[in-house]
Amino acid sequence: MSFNIIIADDHQMFIDGLLSILHEDNELHVTTTFKNGAQVLKFLEINGTQELHLLITDLTMPEVDGIELNSIVKDTYPTLKTLVVSMHIDGGMIDRLIKNNVDGYVPKNAEKDELLQAIHTILKGDKYFSSEIKKAYTDAMFENRKQEEVHLTEREKEVLKLIAEEYTTQEIADSLFLSKHTIESYRKNLISKLQVKNLAGLTKHAIKMGLLRE
Repeated sequence: MSFNIIIADDHQMFIDGLLSILHEDNELHVTTTFKNGAQVLKFLEINGTQELHLLITDLTMPEVDGIELNSIVKDTYPTLKTLVVSMHIDGGMIDRLIKNNVDGYVPKNAEKDELLQAIHTILKGDKYFSSEIKKAYTDAMFENRKQEEVHLTEREKEVLKLIAEEYTTQEIADSLFLSKHTIESYRKNLISKLQVKNLAGLTKHAIKMGLLRE
């Protein structure tokens, strides 16, 4: 059986390399290639997906990127499988793609055999995520859960904000009308509660929580 594939990537060198790899497999036929997601959507709007089996797409492209493209394709053309091949390995991006039903994700530095394995796995109806992608995703999800589990009181947030703004312990004590010893206790508790090693780690949490601007 022959499978028809379309490719979206704004780097011609990568497209050429991918075409060379796919050409070696008699079951895989590249119908056409595109520079961005907008061109893909226009093509699909005109031609539909009846003769197409798989879209291989990059993430960072002009006009319509890979995340938006995957989302639209899955909403509008649910029978078309999608495989992301990108050098960006970001847990948040992977989460968004999975929530939008992407069929697979491999890094651009993947070996030829793994790329072909991913393609054939997806064409058989299964999902395929490389070990590197799985790790980035699980690490991000674990970090998110850890963040969600941490609840700070309003006073703790006040102390954290002032620490991040580089107030001294005495200045924080004076500002909040508390003793220096009490502020020291807050600081130690925050380091323990947020599982950080130092004041720099506390500052990062303050930024993440929106307590101050970067």
